[in-house]
Amino acid sequence: MSELRTPEVEDLLAVLSALDDKDTIFQLLEDLFTVREIRETSQRLAVARQLDAGNSYASIEKVTGASATTIARVSKCLSYGAGGYNAALNVLDDLRKGK
Repeated sequence: MSELRTPEVEDLLAVLSALDDKDTIFQLLEDLFTVREIRETSQRLAVARQLDAGNSYASIEKVTGASATTIARVSKCLSYGAGGYNAALNVLDDLRKGK
């Protein structure tokens, strides 16, 4: 277990994995994060989708408003990260396919 996986983080993971209502999850996000943090996190997921689709940094920057630094960071995570973005993209893909 990494240093980040503290008992408090484990509690957060348990709560997030148990919630299945989008409105309740959104309420939790509003309480946990600032509006800016929610927007930036959502933007990173949008960047990951664009990168996965093979779009250029310039087009991603134009579509999402993300900086080149953010795009590069997300790209690095997609290639060498823990797999979280890939798991999220698989969920989104499954939702689009109606699974």
